[in-house]
Amino acid sequence: MEKITKEMGIMDIVQDHPETLEVFAKYGMGCIGCAAARFENLEAGAKVHGIDVDEMVNAMNEIIEKSSGQ
Repeated sequence: MEKITKEMGIMDIVQDHPETLEVFAKYGMGCIGCAAARFENLEAGAKVHGIDVDEMVNAMNEIIEKSSGQ
């Protein structure tokens, strides 16, 4: 299983792992449909929203592990 990293593009994460939408919502990043999400990586998006990106990455990887049954 590929782990999410802060260098990954926001839209790449959502397309490959739609279950992460729950994490984006939890952290108040409802901007998945905005233009910036198409070219920003997770770290840049989190920084703009004042979010601890490492905490968010951990939450995303946890939800992916749970959904894959690992």
